[in-house]
Amino acid sequence: MTIAQFIKQQSNINEKQINAVLSLIQEGATTPFISRYRKEATGGLDEVEIGAIRESAQQFEQITKRQETILKAIEEQDQLTPDLKSQIETTFDTNVLEDLYLPFKKKRQTRAEKARKNGLEGLAKIIMAQNNQDIVVSAERFAKGDIKSSDDALQGARDIIAEWVNENTALRSKIRSMYQKNGMLQSKVVGTKKEEAAKYKDYFDFSQVLHKCPSYRFLAMHRASDEGLLRIKVSVDEDRVFQLCERFFVKSNNEASEQVRIAYEDAYKRLIHPSMENEVLSEKKKEADVSAIKVFADNLRQLLLAAPLGKKRILAIDPGYRSGCKVVCLDESGDLLTNEMIFPHPPQKEMSRAMSKIGQLVQAYNVEAIAIGNGTASRETEYMIKRVHFDRDVEVFVVSEDGASVYSASKIAREEFPQYDVTVRGAVSIGRRLMDPLAELVKIDPKSIGVGQYQHEVNQQLLKESLDEVVISCVNQVGVNVNTASPYLLAYVSGLGTSLAQSIIEYRKENGEFKDRTTLKKVPRLGGKAFEQCAGFLRIPDGKNILDNSAVHPESYPSVKKMAKQLDVKVEELVGNKDVLNNLDRKDFPYIDNFLFDDLIKELKKPGRDPRKSIKVLEFDSTVKTIEDLHEGKTLNGIVTNVTDFGAFVNIGIKQNGLIHKSNLADSYVENPSDYIKLDEHVTVEVIQIDVARNRIGLKRV
Repeated sequence: MTIAQFIKQQSNINEKQINAVLSLIQEGATTPFISRYRKEATGGLDEVEIGAIRESAQQFEQITKRQETILKAIEEQDQLTPDLKSQIETTFDTNVLEDLYLPFKKKRQTRAEKARKNGLEGLAKIIMAQNNQDIVVSAERFAKGDIKSSDDALQGARDIIAEWVNENTALRSKIRSMYQKNGMLQSKVVGTKKEEAAKYKDYFDFSQVLHKCPSYRFLAMHRASDEGLLRIKVSVDEDRVFQLCERFFVKSNNEASEQVRIAYEDAYKRLIHPSMENEVLSEKKKEADVSAIKVFADNLRQLLLAAPLGKKRILAIDPGYRSGCKVVCLDESGDLLTNEMIFPHPPQKEMSRAMSKIGQLVQAYNVEAIAIGNGTASRETEYMIKRVHFDRDVEVFVVSEDGASVYSASKIAREEFPQYDVTVRGAVSIGRRLMDPLAELVKIDPKSIGVGQYQHEVNQQLLKESLDEVVISCVNQVGVNVNTASPYLLAYVSGLGTSLAQSIIEYRKENGEFKDRTTLKKVPRLGGKAFEQCAGFLRIPDGKNILDNSAVHPESYPSVKKMAKQLDVKVEELVGNKDVLNNLDRKDFPYIDNFLFDDLIKELKKPGRDPRKSIKVLEFDSTVKTIEDLHEGKTLNGIVTNVTDFGAFVNIGIKQNGLIHKSNLADSYVENPSDYIKLDEHVTVEVIQIDVARNRIGLKRV
């Protein structure tokens, strides 16, 4: 099987498209570049499809490497037959591949191996033949050395037979299918840990068909098991397994057959079941990881692409009680102008002084908007701000501060603000998030942003790779101003990375702003390939060439110029001219490929347009300050803070977030909540359940 055939089986993408993507990857092209600028070659594949091809190609490489390792190991034992070699080379199911290798695997001193050394393989063969021999008499002939009796001999022979049963590829395949289709997942609380395991009480005595168990539920049980609070296992109907073994191995009805029965029961309980249980639990864990990571990645994408306020003067507040509220003022570029501390809340209660200080700062620094972190004392701080009489219109936003503490203590924050402590850095991060969420959040480890579920339980390498891909995708989707971007943002641009991003920053410091994209070629170590990959994603708003502030790639500039000449207008007159662009027929421009033509027209209509939505202020219910102020049936405004497999969490303006279970998201059945609701979405909800003791609020979308 070729790599393209393997990927086709995995993705249902045709081989021509697959080979085109593989060729581009081999040349060093990135996923954003291929999906944006090589549509003609790939037939218009998007980032998800290209990512699937990359992933399947990696799987193919891993499997073929494993095949080579197995073939070499068996060949060294001089047991590689042409038929076995063919089986291994044509098997791409990793479980089946390991089954084929199982008989040849170097084993530790097993019971079967010990029996062989004691010369009992012959007796095992006699028993397996199941002829009408006196098995006890036959066994007595093997009682010598360490084998003291016929019972010892029969036990050793059964150990060898049990290993043969365990290594039977066809039997393992059928039993595996039983575990995959009918395996029952069961969990029990560890008797001495009931109190400690209280939050997992739903799983104290729980069972469900494994493949029907939702990923979030399995990960919760898996976490509890790792913590030593629950015991989980998978079981199937043993009678069905033994009926299967009977058909496979029992040929007669005599003493030897009974020995075979004892052996296959032992093989199942001691060898096959533990192996299959571990295998299906491992597969379920991988499946649950993928599902959880997808939820995290989807939420992260929405958060990174959240609406930016843009270049405004911001007053940002990191609220708190005893320690006070840290206040910072930022200019339009996000640079720190000043910082102060106020103490409006208990125990100090300096409300009047705090309000006066906020009013002075807004006036002195021409503040246009206020960002309040959504952590401790957030709602109380928002109430205070709304009581201040400003000398201008000032919009007030509550901003997620998840990960702000991680940023404030990071190396990046120390480099940006070496003379300030973590409280100042955290407040600056909150303000900058309002201005441009993407530019600020790229400085924080995505795992710390708090928009996933069970992120510490999933495969960490897979999580990192997936979230990095999301960040790269978002950065390149929005585009980056090469003259203002931080090195952390530039590092995610297609074709750059940390080293080239720093080179761009250093070149910018030494030579001033870039006036056109071609100047990028002068940056040390930024060669032709890197320029090809990054140029279309870097923007120069006030440069010499109007196309430099668009997603039009420099390689397409000649086509745009030719188009403008054909229309008898200048390029500058063509850009943004919807009247002309809307009436163009692609047949009149045969020198421009079909996919490219559509993309050029779209971009020329709105060059450099930010794909993100405009930000909106959400007004919470001013009568609701704590969970005690709620009652069933009350309707509230809220903002979605997290979307999971089982529903969405909503900030309704109090300390506790409410949960819209997926059964309350729509009138119809909801399989995937993310199809119905998005992170940061403003929603209207109805309170349907309140549990004050457990701080739980049940909501229904209105």
